Amino acid sequence: MSILNVEHLSHGFGDREIFEDVSFRLLKGEHIGLVGANGEGKSTFMSIITNRLMPDAGKIEWAKNVKVGYLDQHASLENGMTIRSVMASAFDDLFDMEKRLNEIYMSMGEAGEEEMAALMEESGTIQDLLDAHDFYMIDSKVEEVARALGLTDIGLDKDVTELSGGQRTKVLLGKMLLEKPDILLLDEPTNYLDQEHIAWLKIYLQNYENAFILISHDIPFLNSVINIIYHVENSHLERYVGDYDKFQEVYAVKKAQEAAAYERQQAEIANLKDFVARNKSRVATRNMAMSRQKKLDNMDILERTQEKPKPEFNFKEARTPGKYIFETQDLVIGYDEPLSSPLTLQMERGKKIVLTGANGIGKSTLLKSILGLTPALSGKVELGDYLEIGYFEQEMPQEITTTCMEEIWQEFPGYTQYEVRSALAKCGLTTSHIESRCSVLSGGEQAKVRLCKLINRPSNILVLDEPTNHLDQDAKDELKRALMAYKGSILMVCHEPEFYTGLATEVWDCTKWTTKVV
Repeated sequence: MSILNVEHLSHGFGDREIFEDVSFRLLKGEHIGLVGANGEGKSTFMSIITNRLMPDAGKIEWAKNVKVGYLDQHASLENGMTIRSVMASAFDDLFDMEKRLNEIYMSMGEAGEEEMAALMEESGTIQDLLDAHDFYMIDSKVEEVARALGLTDIGLDKDVTELSGGQRTKVLLGKMLLEKPDILLLDEPTNYLDQEHIAWLKIYLQNYENAFILISHDIPFLNSVINIIYHVENSHLERYVGDYDKFQEVYAVKKAQEAAAYERQQAEIANLKDFVARNKSRVATRNMAMSRQKKLDNMDILERTQEKPKPEFNFKEARTPGKYIFETQDLVIGYDEPLSSPLTLQMERGKKIVLTGANGIGKSTLLKSILGLTPALSGKVELGDYLEIGYFEQEMPQEITTTCMEEIWQEFPGYTQYEVRSALAKCGLTTSHIESRCSVLSGGEQAKVRLCKLINRPSNILVLDEPTNHLDQDAKDELKRALMAYKGSILMVCHEPEFYTGLATEVWDCTKWTTKVV
């Protein structure tokens, strides 16, 4: 049974084509992984099938009475909203029913006999629906899901704009689970999540009876939960049965076959052209030459597969710093309240240290406090001598209006246009991306712009806050290679053991010093 049918979908932004005549179907029970390089249109596809974005052409048809839950990597949470209010908004349709019920009761005092009968019938129907959906137990439902996701420890009345990236993801995930949708659409759900909750989500999806579509660059997670792959590449979608590893095998064979077919045809074209050139003027062979020319004219020319540019990250290195990168003495980090016990830490030159632990316990805050970007509550930080710091933040500001080129020019005003374009191209961005505003790029493309700034400024200490979030597999592999080759020091927050294994010289478990319950 088909739950979603997409037929002849085409869409683009300006002169940049995202999809061309794409067809897609979602069947009952399918667990689909939607994969492809950064910027190929995976999130755009989700926006189109959820009617958040109108395609240029094509037909999107859902089965009747299907309730869709969408976890959006770009979802915004407004100032003034609390964790409780966001999660309770999963029941907005029930609150609307309650509002209508109260309106009915208000109007009954002035209703005639006939109208009263209609109002009584409508109020009875609404009341039955509210009872059937446990409307009067919403608060306990919200608390139950919030507890499972570790949100009650933060406080359900906390303003959502004060949350970390992982905490925001948990809030949106909790809201979606409370909605109890028939279909799940998940866009990078593991970004910012810690290992404990990635494991929880993995079990949830493995046991999920209905269909879902999942976008993720976390390959071990993807392999553990999906049974169908749809691959987005060069404006087209291809369906593969099996997990990501099986897709990679089949895809490699397919690419080799296409390359061989292209080379065979090119050789045949060269031979035909040569024969025609040598024989078209001779009476005896003119007919054979015309026959071969006709074959050339009618040939369906194969195109060489366009390879996406793969990023090259090579960090520039500054002079050698002093023996110690930083030392802290009884450092207490936090905002309104402490996030840590007093910390006495030190980092020596050449170390590559990874910070791990649950979301919201202060890992990003510790980085910012060490760098002096966020004031500590008490204690002190002493930075070493001759430091040249390269800092990678989790996200770009949401209100950003600059293009990719302007972002790099602001950082390196002495660069020529050619140097700016070359720098961005080396990070895996195409011409259409380079000239686009940062705000319309995917999370992975934005990360590559920020990495472009980082690799073009000499440093001897890199401070990286979850640098792998949003990056596709090619970019992750290249980033790991570059960090392993980097002779400077590294202090990094990361939730992906497969990324930092073999790279880290030390792993600091931040749960040991946090004041938060984890």
